[in-house]
Amino acid sequence: MRQAVLGVASAMLGKFLAESELPAGLDHLRHDELLAHLGVADEEVAFGMAWEIALGVAMRNASPFPGAVEVLQDLAAAGTEIGVVTMQPRSRVASIVPQELSSYFTVVVGWGDAEPKPSGAGIELALDRLGVPPDRACFVGDSPSDIAAASAAGVRSIGAAWGYTGAALESCDPTVLLHALTHVPDAAKRLLGLW
Repeated sequence: MRQAVLGVASAMLGKFLAESELPAGLDHLRHDELLAHLGVADEEVAFGMAWEIALGVAMRNASPFPGAVEVLQDLAAAGTEIGVVTMQPRSRVASIVPQELSSYFTVVVGWGDAEPKPSGAGIELALDRLGVPPDRACFVGDSPSDIAAASAAGVRSIGAAWGYTGAALESCDPTVLLHALTHVPDAAKRLLGLW
């Protein structure tokens, strides 16, 4: 996301912007808000073809977090239903998430399917489609809006400190804050009283 923001801002402002020029502490902003902060306030640019191209180029260099495939395999092998609630349109998920990960998703709720996070509506919709009650679910997220959405949906939250906003998630009061993706299965089992 950072690379896509930098690509769009560099093109629109007519000067190269390095990642070090992104203001500190603003990772909690949506991409359009971050672009506006950098001086690109045109919504047609922020949500149009320029953004789609920049995101597509940036995604070519992206790879799953270490251990992601194994974590999903472990969860699936244990009979866990896996859903995704994202601020991305559902149609974009197929192009930005590798098949080795997305093959484990039973449900994907994207932008436009429900009121966006921090509302809990997307999580509630995913749980309804999965047939899982909120008290039997955990939501893993790496942004303040993820933690707020989990709370709004009555779901335990696992803050992903390895993700986009890092350890700053601690101030959002997730049910548990993890620093390694590989700890998710054990944390979920503990939170749900499965061991």
